[in-house]
Amino acid sequence: MAEVGSGRGGAARRGFGELGTPRTPRGAGPDEAPPPQGEVSEGCRLPVLRRNQDNEDEWPLAEILSVKDISGRKLFYVHYIDFNKRLDEWVTHDRLDLKRVQVPRKEAKTPTKNGLPGSRPGSPDRDPNGSARRAVAAQPGRKRKSACLGTDEDSQDSSDGAPSAPRMTGSLVSDRSHDDIVTRMKNIECIELGRHRLKPWYFSPYPQELTGLPVLYLCEFCLKYGHSLRCLQRHLTKCDLRHPPGNEIYRKGTISFFEIDGRKNKSYSQNLCLLAKCFLDHKTLYYDTDPFLFYVMTEYDCKGFHIVGYFSKEKESTEDYNVACILTLPPYQRRGYGKLLIEFSYELSKVEGKTGTPEKPLSDLGLLSYRSYWSQTILEILMGLKAEAGERPQITINEISEITSIKKEDVISTLQYLNLINYYKGQYILTLSEDIVEGHERAMLKRLLRIDAKCLHFTPKDWSKRGKW
Repeated sequence: MAEVGSGRGGAARRGFGELGTPRTPRGAGPDEAPPPQGEVSEGCRLPVLRRNQDNEDEWPLAEILSVKDISGRKLFYVHYIDFNKRLDEWVTHDRLDLKRVQVPRKEAKTPTKNGLPGSRPGSPDRDPNGSARRAVAAQPGRKRKSACLGTDEDSQDSSDGAPSAPRMTGSLVSDRSHDDIVTRMKNIECIELGRHRLKPWYFSPYPQELTGLPVLYLCEFCLKYGHSLRCLQRHLTKCDLRHPPGNEIYRKGTISFFEIDGRKNKSYSQNLCLLAKCFLDHKTLYYDTDPFLFYVMTEYDCKGFHIVGYFSKEKESTEDYNVACILTLPPYQRRGYGKLLIEFSYELSKVEGKTGTPEKPLSDLGLLSYRSYWSQTILEILMGLKAEAGERPQITINEISEITSIKKEDVISTLQYLNLINYYKGQYILTLSEDIVEGHERAMLKRLLRIDAKCLHFTPKDWSKRGKW
């Protein structure tokens, strides 16, 4: 859950050649001509000029993923080594340090598919029938609508490369072994959603014909996409939705949560997955959304309920996952909505009488958000304990887990992260320092948005007793 559009990725583009003068690559003197552009090809590594968070120039090592020529001007798509993929970008020739090019080593063997030599992996853009595909396996017998691409976050590719049947349960974790040069590159330039424009961070398998557009237009209520503003305006005259489909299970002030069944509202769920994939790198997308529930948080005004963020969860999880994917959309980040989504997921777990944990791996920023939530929640419990008969207050790990619905392993890892556990006179004790207490009090003063359990109207279902979701 990280800031998108206005985030760090944009900072790398600002301020280069403000006066229209190309910068001299590091290592090249004023009288030295840089090496020919032809020497830089896909797979090469070299320092590339970018601006960091402090608006200072730096030259991190980057890999060239793709090269394109626009009106005789070459552009290079670069991935900064040891940086998150969300910072990947197209750069011009003048930002490359051509004096320090590292040419990729030639592989002894041709890349193979399924471990068999002599065959090169097929392009994700094409299937044997010639139709466009983007790292998504079509389900047999399913028809694709021109205005809506069906996708799902679940299931994995079968070992022989053929489309596999939808899995009823399973991980949303992306199988990184299927990464290729296409899915490593952002394919959508910009998304217009209501009154906001978002700059995607990662690849998302929208239809091929939409990837070359300067702006992809989405209906903010049903999330269907169109190729032009006129197409969107025509759609809005027909779309009667002013809130996400499904049941509104929470409302307090202008904040509402809607529960959406991935089987009953397949089109909306698939479009939500497509949008979310633009900002989530560790999850994968497929067609079948049946095994999942989606909880969409909205903010209400006179025009309707505007999507703020969402999380999804499996209807049946064998590993106690209470969140599969979680995302706060760009305009609403760094405003407390991320923790509100996390808090809501644990409120649902409390009603279900279970402990829960998010599906791993978490993104770097997702881990920060969860660790912050766990720390504040556990410290809130510990600081609320009262001593009895002059003795120190006592509480067990299991009791903390039962009160908060945070899984025991997450409680332990958080206490270790905060360095609160100490061994003293044959027993483990929790020691709260003044710095920890003061830091927690400052953080809670800033946390204005909280879930009110009285406003939650939710009845858990026993999905194991249902023959079909």
